Amino acid sequence: MKVLTWHVHGSWLTSFVQGRDTYLLPVNDERDAEGRGRAQTWDWPANAVELTARELADAPLDIVVLQRPEEIELTKKWTGRTPGRDLPAVYVEHNTPGGDACRTRHPLADQSDIPIVHVTHFNRLAWDCGSTPTRVIEHAIVDPGYRYTGELQRTAVAINEPLRRGRAVGTDLLTYFAGAAPLDVFGMATDGLSQAFSDSPIIGIADLPQDAMHDQLARRRVYLHTARWTSLGLSLLEAMYLGMPVVALAATEAPRAIAPDAGVVSSDLESLRDAVRTFVHEPELARDVGLRARADVTQRYGLSRFLDQWDAALRESVAG
Repeated sequence: MKVLTWHVHGSWLTSFVQGRDTYLLPVNDERDAEGRGRAQTWDWPANAVELTARELADAPLDIVVLQRPEEIELTKKWTGRTPGRDLPAVYVEHNTPGGDACRTRHPLADQSDIPIVHVTHFNRLAWDCGSTPTRVIEHAIVDPGYRYTGELQRTAVAINEPLRRGRAVGTDLLTYFAGAAPLDVFGMATDGLSQAFSDSPIIGIADLPQDAMHDQLARRRVYLHTARWTSLGLSLLEAMYLGMPVVALAATEAPRAIAPDAGVVSSDLESLRDAVRTFVHEPELARDVGLRARADVTQRYGLSRFLDQWDAALRESVAG
């Protein structure tokens, strides 16, 4: 099949384009949010193909996978076809609701033309989708391999735009956890952290290619997941795949994603800080828990399950 989709969340799309279909990615000269094209920092297969607006207007399409409400209009603009009417469509919901979550209606609520696929069970629980058909296809990771060395007595955190996103991703907690071990924060727009937290042992490491970031994460003794209110966060799964022990707030999907033997999950901040300190100072324990984390995540979030479920969802939508 020919699957139209925009490059929005690179980590998720890295797994999605591993399927058997051809994935058509809009690209423009600016490579902005409307046409980012292929990834520049991930390794994608050849069946992820860039198309300009002119090329896409005449391209044969079987289905569009939408990831933002504005892509309904973008699809009309780029192809002349209306998702859910002229062109089969599904909508992937990556995020939790903003604002008053308990009273937030999904932008595609109460319609039957475009089903919604949630990436976590927590997302499905949090969104009010009304009568719109929904399902959950949980995340998967392209296995980066076991890389853990834990040679650095430091904590790894991965947060994109921590200063802008603030409490939602737990940026306010970084100083607290830095009291247990120095923190290295990886992700987009993290380089300003060193100045913002100049009195704490916190270093921001920005914009590494994915493979290089995996190598650097795996050198740290423990992975810390501070998100209060986001979707799951694929960096958490990546850390477990690398063989890292993990410590996480008991928020969003984390309690479901982390098996009891793979790390420590709690809403008790003192317990979490103690867990970070313990892993940092007990390398053999950290290695043993990290090996169990890798075994658990490989079984739960493997690529073949993800691709099979997406294959079925796309073909059901095309068949009507």
